Amino acid sequence: MTEEQNSAPAAGAGDVPPDRLAINPRSPHFDAEKLQRGVGIRFKGVVRTNVEEYCISEGWVRVQAGKTMDRKGQPLTIKLNGPVEAWYEDLGENAPVAKA
Repeated sequence: MTEEQNSAPAAGAGDVPPDRLAINPRSPHFDAEKLQRGVGIRFKGVVRTNVEEYCISEGWVRVQAGKTMDRKGQPLTIKLNGPVEAWYEDLGENAPVAKA
């Protein structure tokens, strides 16, 4: 086998978003490369566009709590619990979905 054939299965595994991802660069779960691909989030069966951070295995999302800011100027977020599904938007409508 050539080197390209060995890496082909690994590329398929990369088509599912990570278990946990955040849009805040201060977070340890921030990953700019994955965010640039566009990550779609479905929470409790509804597609959400205002998610700050999510965790599929623990079943929660963080969303901004209105326009409220903390004392450091960061938006306040609230944690909502429920089933979470994530997919890469650049793969089109039949993209593999990561869910618990």
